[in-house]
Amino acid sequence: MTATEVSLSNKRILVTGGAGFLGRRLIQQLCQAGADLSKITVPRSRDSDLRTLDNCQRVVDQQDVVIHLAAHVGGIGLNREKPAELFYDNLIMGAQLIQAAYQAGVEKFVCVGTICAYPKFTPVPFKEDDLWNGYPEETNAAYGIAKKALLVQLQSYRQQYGFDGIYLLPVNLYGPEDNFDPRSSHVIPALIHKVHEAQQRGDSSIPVWGDGSPTREFLYSDDAARGIVMGTQFYSSPEPVNLGTGSEISIKDLITLICELMEFEGEIVWETDKPNGQPRRCLDTERARQAFGFVAEVGFREGLQKTIAWYRQHS
Repeated sequence: MTATEVSLSNKRILVTGGAGFLGRRLIQQLCQAGADLSKITVPRSRDSDLRTLDNCQRVVDQQDVVIHLAAHVGGIGLNREKPAELFYDNLIMGAQLIQAAYQAGVEKFVCVGTICAYPKFTPVPFKEDDLWNGYPEETNAAYGIAKKALLVQLQSYRQQYGFDGIYLLPVNLYGPEDNFDPRSSHVIPALIHKVHEAQQRGDSSIPVWGDGSPTREFLYSDDAARGIVMGTQFYSSPEPVNLGTGSEISIKDLITLICELMEFEGEIVWETDKPNGQPRRCLDTERARQAFGFVAEVGFREGLQKTIAWYRQHS
């Protein structure tokens, strides 16, 4: 074991958001890496609202490792509708949890951030050193800035207190068990749901926000969970780390591929009065590879097929 390696065996691990889409995958990956399932705690928001300091202090008590996944998050629609809630909820949850974990003597804090924190016009591929070189894309700036503030907090606590906190930046996630609610889902589950509903109704077309030109990068949920576990075990530095594939696809090509895999032959109607969001998103993933050996394994077409199959089975 290297000087910075964290052995997960016999560690008491708190996973906020552990009952969610990514959290369930993360717990599986933790156990595969040697963690004891009986020592993993998953606080539920109905019992432990992390916007309340007392709850943060209670859930981190006696924990060795905290992995903070919990977030109030959604697609462009939710970001436009509730920016104040997204800013406050994400900032206050994270800030209080980090403070409580430091005071409780937690050995390792892993904060999962968002690439919404990157500037709107970041050179592609996004390098971690560009994180502060501009203002985020306006529709998700409140969420992105709130999450980015937690990076500053962790860096400050490391500098002043020697607190071992790391900050990981996964790109857009997708996979089975994702949120397919069209009111709050991200682009892949939203499009899969939209195509499925059109097929059920026998529609000859589907509407899609924007003009199809923006590009996005997507990381399969199992890969993301594995990357977070590897960071937890093998990374201990103040610099943020991207988790992604290093490949991008346009929204136009994405919906075309989804229609192909779902065998939908109708017309795509672009709603150009709706926002596109950030023009391009594609990460430089070299730091993760060099720092702790993370490389994505699941191909995009394969991941989409698995996601569509799960949705059709459970819709």
